[in-house]
Amino acid sequence: MIAVIKYNAGNVLSVMNALGRLGYESVLTDDERVIRNADKVIFPGVGEASSAMAYLNEHGLSSVIKSLEQPFLGICLGMQLMCASSEEGNTECLGIFPDRVQQFPKGRGWKIPHMGWNTINKLSDSIFRDNREGDYLYFVHSFYVPLSEYTSSVCEYDGLEFSASLKKGNFHCLQFHPEKSGDAGEKMLRCFLEGV
Repeated sequence: MIAVIKYNAGNVLSVMNALGRLGYESVLTDDERVIRNADKVIFPGVGEASSAMAYLNEHGLSSVIKSLEQPFLGICLGMQLMCASSEEGNTECLGIFPDRVQQFPKGRGWKIPHMGWNTINKLSDSIFRDNREGDYLYFVHSFYVPLSEYTSSVCEYDGLEFSASLKKGNFHCLQFHPEKSGDAGEKMLRCFLEGV
């Protein structure tokens, strides 16, 4: 069973629909028992860091997520919330990764949010075993995770390289949206579902 964590974030149904297209059923839940008993856990989302963390803390999900041992996939906001903190609302996050999420610098003529198709490179996670360097993925975000020892792929936006994904133990995280990234994103989801 695949548990999709409910925490009042957007874009959850598009992830569940993508899983369904791949032939997998999933359940949207904030029930600790269901999450702990799931074979795989997915933590997707679009939203704002501080309100998302408030929901997780109020429902006792922060400690649950940090203690999970099954394959876990964080997507977009889900990836950022797994870091130590975020500049968005000066939010203390889950701390699975020691990184601080930063806002894209203003005043450089960049379009913020970073939105649309971009490539990823330097792939170093088994979730990418069917992907290639330079695959295009779909991004929508105003905050980013700097490069670190846990970076498992890299994206470059107007001269700034940042973590397109993170990997630590059973935790796999993607800044981009695999469910909106066509064949390249589908390959990643399938790898996660079939065994990373």
